Amino acid sequence: MVFTNKSWRSGRIDSNCLSPKGEFWNRLEQALDLSKSTLDKRKSVYAVGYKLKYERGNIFLNRRRFLTTCCGESQSKTELLEEPMISRRTSEISPFIVMDVLEKAQEMERAGEDVIHLEVGEPDFDTPLCIKEACDRAIKDGKTHYTHSLGLFELREAICEYYFTKYDVTVSPDQVIVTSGTSPALFLIFSAMLEKGDEVIISDPHYACYPNFISILDGVPVSVNVYEEEGFQYTSQAIEEKIGAGTKAIMINSPSNPTGNLLDKERITEIASIGLPVISDEIYHGLVYEDSEHSILEFTDNAFVLNGFSKQFAMTGWRLGYLIAPEEYIRPMQKVQQNLFISANSFVQWGGVAALREAEADVIRMREMFNKRRKFMIQRLREMGLGIAVEPTGAFYVLGNIKKYPTSSYEMAFDILKRAKVGVAPGIDFGKNCEGYLRFSYANSLENIEKGLLRIENYLKEL
Repeated sequence: MVFTNKSWRSGRIDSNCLSPKGEFWNRLEQALDLSKSTLDKRKSVYAVGYKLKYERGNIFLNRRRFLTTCCGESQSKTELLEEPMISRRTSEISPFIVMDVLEKAQEMERAGEDVIHLEVGEPDFDTPLCIKEACDRAIKDGKTHYTHSLGLFELREAICEYYFTKYDVTVSPDQVIVTSGTSPALFLIFSAMLEKGDEVIISDPHYACYPNFISILDGVPVSVNVYEEEGFQYTSQAIEEKIGAGTKAIMINSPSNPTGNLLDKERITEIASIGLPVISDEIYHGLVYEDSEHSILEFTDNAFVLNGFSKQFAMTGWRLGYLIAPEEYIRPMQKVQQNLFISANSFVQWGGVAALREAEADVIRMREMFNKRRKFMIQRLREMGLGIAVEPTGAFYVLGNIKKYPTSSYEMAFDILKRAKVGVAPGIDFGKNCEGYLRFSYANSLENIEKGLLRIENYLKEL
């Protein structure tokens, strides 16, 4: 046997659940110096508290692997291989390409290059003063300890008031869990809902991270294509064609990332009437410029709501979100919250109370500015020949059609960054059906949007 790791020390071996003590090297050698047939029967041994799993001639220990080759009846050669054993779920997870673009752009900026950011979905406005002052007061008043795992009662109560005022729906504070952003909220929902192989229906295009949330909890994302010519609208017929025995929920996002389009009232009614639980990502509510957004809770109680403060209140770095769910799901999700996250940041939650009760004027001001940028960007992209069949009326995104160019959205996005010094998001990040598009964010100043689009226009002329 060959052992090369200096970290080995005296300990114990546990074979078949027994724990004889002794000098570790001797016990390890005894455990491994077995015939293949014996190892097949035992399946696993234990060393220094770490499980050694025998599988198809290989023995695994923590993050380091022992490759065992059996020779004859009772001899084996064991070598320590230094590469880490990365789990399947993290090995297979796809990167968030928008963040790759952003990080490359930031690298260029550190090197002194002038890059304009049209890739990231983050408001460029400062957080409203009333929210910052509420947070400051909470810190000065010593409100810096753990809160209830469901979140501050005062914030949960404010969320219920907000939904009643805006959507005329009644929600109990006992149906609300406050989280550190909407991503943990989505994790809580899927952890309580999904067993291995269960399916969740999502649109394509979709928010880049939805499939990864589902897959990392051993669920299966099932995509329904939605099309530019139809305003990227889900249809109940297309959804029903994808429903199978393992379908557990339908996910909607209106206004949508990346399309910026809303589901109309009739479509939401049809989706709710299918009868499956609906998970509604409402993070872009409050950023709608024509018509009105609708909460899924207006149409059914068999629903989960994701919402937060990042977009509407310009609080991305504060990491504050929440979910609303049927009461029977709250305790299971609360246990996951207690174990993985404990609670959301305490003084940040007081900022959330102020956002819902005091920041309406700030939201109106930001929304009016977003709308000016939206109109300008749509006009300029059309002038540049990037097709937009249906104007987006929510969030702060526009999808530009680049299908006439003989390149992928991924290649074009990074080429634009390299040559034009403008960050944009490749459509492929948002699903296979979004290939052939670039996503442009107007969460930047009009001056920067104008400058960035001019750079891209000049870039396109050189293709």
